Amino acid sequence: MTNINKNYAPLLLRLIIGYGFMAHGLVKLSRGPAGFEKLLVQNGVPFPHFMAWLTPLTEVLGGLAILLGAFIFISAIPLIVIRLTAIVTVHFKFGFSSVNTIGLTPAGPKFGPPGYETDLLYIAGLVSLMLSGAGALSVDGWLAKRSGG
Repeated sequence: MTNINKNYAPLLLRLIIGYGFMAHGLVKLSRGPAGFEKLLVQNGVPFPHFMAWLTPLTEVLGGLAILLGAFIFISAIPLIVIRLTAIVTVHFKFGFSSVNTIGLTPAGPKFGPPGYETDLLYIAGLVSLMLSGAGALSVDGWLAKRSGG
């Protein structure tokens, strides 16, 4: 792998993963944490009121950190925990595929709940960033250059 690829390839992962987490968190906050809390209660998540706030705030702030390439290793850990929790409490029972076609209507296909495929893709991307680093165009890259590392 050339130095250019090694330094700039993580940018693509950071942009989509960071944006994805931020979008998920902002939707939960914009609809009101009370709605998300109901889902958490239904799925038996402990401390649902607290988690209804903690989860979207972690997604927004952690997603922003990933997007900017800031403290990637630390930022990725709570995001991985969120995705693992989603797999265990929601998605696993629906199987692997994130696209579960359950029927066809005159308006088009009808989809069932998503499986855990997308969760695994997020986790794989985060682990990849943890192993490779944030790349040159990142806060981590800027801090490393500034400290002579």
